[in-house]
Amino acid sequence: MDTQEQAGRPEPQLTLRRQRGWVGLIALLLALVIVAVLARTALKRYGLLPSDAAANAPTREPAAAAPGEADPATTTPRNAVERARGVEAAVRQQAEDLGKKIDDAAK
Repeated sequence: MDTQEQAGRPEPQLTLRRQRGWVGLIALLLALVIVAVLARTALKRYGLLPSDAAANAPTREPAAAAPGEADPATTTPRNAVERARGVEAAVRQQAEDLGKKIDDAAK
């Protein structure tokens, strides 16, 4: 038996491995924090999370706005989906028109 083993001291290789484990764990946690911040920023940009200014501002209804009118500056998820569907419909219509023009030109 080795004298270090008898004394109960850890081997130098084992402590180095343990330290590498802690460094790896800290690096993993740091990467997780970075991904969380980037995800939060992306969700705010796409309008799926309220921005900090909107969350802290007092909520109030504009006096002149009618119930059916929506402020185009505020993008809610529903509004974004409706706009995307409108764009999709416009692209499909343009594709159909272009197809008809090509068919007419081919005749």
